[in-house]
Amino acid sequence: MFHERLKNLREERKIRQMDVASKIGIARTTYASYEQGFREPDQSTLLKIADFFKVDIDYLLGRADTPFSNPSSHDPLNDPEMQLFFKDWDKLSPERQEEVKAFMRAQLRIQEEINNHKK
Repeated sequence: MFHERLKNLREERKIRQMDVASKIGIARTTYASYEQGFREPDQSTLLKIADFFKVDIDYLLGRADTPFSNPSSHDPLNDPEMQLFFKDWDKLSPERQEEVKAFMRAQLRIQEEINNHKK
């Protein structure tokens, strides 16, 4: 299960084995052996892999069907800082609300361009 998930995560992101290996500090051949199911990473490397792909270890190991054990915890609107930012939303004038929305749309477009460039 681990090797299949690992390969799928990398291929979904269109990243080369060499690039993942370099980012987590191991040889490409070592990483390739993880994807082929010939070896399994030690705990430290497993943590680096989970951090790199931004998924829970339980997902990598096949103990969970979703990449995050608590998906809502990764939702920016559930972030306490974001909640503080929007707590006075209703007090803003409609014009100011539109300005904030326009800014957020621009940020989303920028992020989309970055993501498209990575592909």
